[in-house]
This record gives sequence, C-alpha cells and structure tokens, in this order.
Amino acid sequence: MSDRLKMPPERGFGFYQRRKHDKWREVPAPEPALEAAVADSHAHIHMLPDPAWELVRCAMNGVDFVCEICDPSEDGTRPFDELDEWLEAAAAGLAAAGREAEAPNVRIAVGVHPHNAKLYDEAIEEQLLGLLRDPRVAALGEIGLDYHYDLSPRDVQRRVFRRQIEIAQELELPIALHLRGGEDPQADDAHAEAFEILHEMGALGPRTLLHCCALPPDEIAPWVEADCYIAFGGALTFKSADAAREGACLVPAERLMLETDSPYMTPEPMRGAACTPAHVVFTAACLAEVRGVEAGPAREAFLEQLNANTLAFYGR
Repeated sequence: MSDRLKMPPERGFGFYQRRKHDKWREVPAPEPALEAAVADSHAHIHMLPDPAWELVRCAMNGVDFVCEICDPSEDGTRPFDELDEWLEAAAAGLAAAGREAEAPNVRIAVGVHPHNAKLYDEAIEEQLLGLLRDPRVAALGEIGLDYHYDLSPRDVQRRVFRRQIEIAQELELPIALHLRGGEDPQADDAHAEAFEILHEMGALGPRTLLHCCALPPDEIAPWVEADCYIAFGGALTFKSADAAREGACLVPAERLMLETDSPYMTPEPMRGAACTPAHVVFTAACLAEVRGVEAGPAREAFLEQLNANTLAFYGR
C-alpha cells in the first residue's frame, strides 16, 4: 500500500492521525461540533481500500452527500459497477452498529482528466458518452489543463478539454474543472488559458465548478465575477495557504462548496493519513473560521448554504 493510502488499523467511526513508526492516535472532530450536515463535492472513493466503510464514516460524521469522480480512461467503469454494492454494505454496517444514520447520497462526475488526455480516442469518447447517460451522473469532470505535471502534451490537453466542454453543452451537464499551472506563472498559466477557452465557448457561469481551488485574491477574482462555483479542500487548512484563505473570503456564499479530493490533499490536523470524504468536516470548520462565521446559528446557516449549493450544482 502506498504511503498516501496508509489507513489506521482501527475500525472506529472517528479520525486517526498517523505518527512515527506507523503508530496512530485518535484526533477529535471539530469542536464545537458542526451544526449542519456537509457535502464532499469531489472525491475518488474508489481509490480507498474500503469505500463502503468510508461511506459509513461519512454518515457517522454528518457528511450526507459525496460526488464520486470517475475517469473512464483510468478507472474504466468500476465506480458505476460497484457503487450500489458500496451503498448496500454501508447501510448494513450502520444497521449492524445500531445507528439510525443513512449512508450519504452519492452521485458521479465522469470525464477524462488532463493527465490522461493523450489516451482520448474514439473508443474512450464512446465509453464516456455511454457513462454520461447513467442517471447517477450529475456532471462532466474532472476536465481541464494541468501544466504542472504535463503528463499529456499541452496541445492535446487543450483539444480534449474543448471536446469535453462541447459534450457537456450538448448534454446540458455542468462541468467540474481541474486546473493546475506550471513553474512559469506567465507561460504556464493554466487557469488563465482555461478561463479564455471557457469564455470563448460560452461555458463560464454557474454550470462550471473550479475544483480544489487555492488561488490568491487577484487570480480568483475573474472566476468570482464570472459567477462560477468554487470548491475548497484540504489545502485551505495548510499553514502555507494564507493567500488561498484570502481568496476564499472573496467568493459569495451562494457559490461556495467543500471537497476533499480524497485520497489526496488531507486537511490539517489529519496530515499523514489518507484523505477520506469524512475529513471534509475539518475543511468546513476552517472555511467558516476563515470567513469569520461563528459557531452556532450563523455557522449552521452557512453550512446549510454550502450544502444547498452542492445539491443545486449536482441536481441533475
């Protein structure tokens, strides 16, 4: 098992942090407890060792919605084939524990990641179109440009990005974006280039979600002005993320979402363990604090707004 997927040996409902020598300690959930349910708008739960158990942990920690991400060029149809089984096992696990909580509502976003754009061909597109017809699908994504790793040639990334935007428009599906720039802010600005492509194609606005945002105020402003949804994950909690926290304060509450990008981007104080959808509660508490929302009725209303945003975006 890779270091990123190291999981605690316990099977409790709580949170465990990996320490030295592969030892684990329990970490308390945010205090005071969150006043409302929260949603994870972006997770790769099929990458976790036991997706069903993670859905149980979601239910026990107030996470009532998860959007599962599937890339047919990499994942095939596994999330589609196994989702019902995960949900049934989660329901059985909750019943066996004598808990009345229900497994979260799970929807799927499907698209070819820019890393895999070089794999996009007629066969992949045919498979993608078939999966997009599944009623559990609520968005096309994650798609976009990644100039950090450059695992696919940039001209190919742009071509595949444009094609998938066209498909989303034809099928009237919202778009979940993956954008990451390279070393040179001028030559490698994936966000600015993608913004121009989306603008040119008439795809900016409330049917577009900027996933895993960590942009500073000046760079997030165009997305805010374009009325896009913007999701914040574990990176918001990192000690070095002051600029991202400043940017998060610019997004109108009605366009904000939470996410984990599980199993990546584990939030503080859970660094060292694989990120799971239940960890979204830590990012929720951080985002509320960053925006000056106090615990109690104000935070309850704020969290309810974030949940409503997620359900509205994925409300196909």
